[in-house]
Amino acid sequence: MIVKTLIHLRDWIDERFPLTKLFNEHAAQYYAPKNFNFWYYFGVFSLVMLANQILTGIWLTMNYNPSAEGAFDSVEYIMRDVHLGWLLRYMHSTGASFFFIVVYLHMFRAMLYGSYRKPRELLWLIGMLIYLCLMAEAFFGYLLPWGNMSLWGAQVITSLFGAIPWVGESLMEWIRGDYNISGVTLNRFFALHVIAMPLLLVALVVFHIMALHEVGSNNPDGIEIKKHKNAAGIPLDGIPFHPYYTVKDLAGIACFLIIFCAVIFFAPDMGGYFLEAANFQPADPMKTPEHIAPVWYMTPFYAVLRAIPDKLLGVVGMGASIGVLFLLPWLDRSPVRSIRYKGFIFKFALFIFVISFVALGYLGSHPPTPERNVMAQIFSVTYFLFFILMPIYSSFDKTKPVPERVTERG
Repeated sequence: MIVKTLIHLRDWIDERFPLTKLFNEHAAQYYAPKNFNFWYYFGVFSLVMLANQILTGIWLTMNYNPSAEGAFDSVEYIMRDVHLGWLLRYMHSTGASFFFIVVYLHMFRAMLYGSYRKPRELLWLIGMLIYLCLMAEAFFGYLLPWGNMSLWGAQVITSLFGAIPWVGESLMEWIRGDYNISGVTLNRFFALHVIAMPLLLVALVVFHIMALHEVGSNNPDGIEIKKHKNAAGIPLDGIPFHPYYTVKDLAGIACFLIIFCAVIFFAPDMGGYFLEAANFQPADPMKTPEHIAPVWYMTPFYAVLRAIPDKLLGVVGMGASIGVLFLLPWLDRSPVRSIRYKGFIFKFALFIFVISFVALGYLGSHPPTPERNVMAQIFSVTYFLFFILMPIYSSFDKTKPVPERVTERG
């Protein structure tokens, strides 16, 4: 009886909304390569963290006061007096860092297996727009606790726009809504963080998934599974996303959430990397923190900014360090996609790039010294050389023969 009722309900919905059609197109009849490995978990982990940030954010706004007078106290109220408020706050603050962790690993997987190559250039560009939107969302949200690091961090970052010739000062005041960071800025950032950016982010994620399902998923071999189909038009090297990958993803999500919960319960501030000590103090325009730096996921680009002595050129360098990622599909001239079949030069270049990125992140999170500035300049150069020289070394790098069909190795 229950089954019949559910079938009738499904049929009733299908007459008015293409529910079954959408499910088949994007799950049951969407054929994904059968050789997905560990690296392909991070896309679904990103969706999990997006849902976490939206849901916990909704609950936090119910007790948050977006004003200079009440913001810090309302966060303390959530932490101390709201039932499970501390858990919601840590799920959101720790979730922001975990969101960037899985997004960075998702981007790295695309670089490993050439998921930005034709015909997936637009997929990569939409993903990069998601990354920019995520950085903006994190920046706007960083001010909301109205802690001392939030205030001074926003003061420093927004002041960078003042380096732009002619329009810089006006642009800086327009972003702040005032001459300095104030309650007006807080209210403005709250609106952008809670409404504008999440709407844009969700829309871009939908476009990203639509683009992915239009061109099909890449795989560790970098082979198009659509080239080999049976008489029914089904890829020989593909399997339905549901139930095979949905079940696999659920197991991965369970393991991921165990790690996520362990950090929330035992190290939510991660030694000051996720939540700085200065942000547990109320915002004070008369008291500068000992060291002002953005959260860890923005420090690589902040290190590039600091490595260049001239302020304007530093801002240009920081912007270029992000913007050059958009050009990746056209910089890679290798005849093969996957790193499995690329030569030593590309593998070595990618290794140096990862080292440079991590090192810049470390240097950007620590106070500048003459030695650290020199190191930041060196790693900034190696970071940009990875992209600038890519058309050259990817062209003549010795590659291995690519198999006709996907392989089963992990």
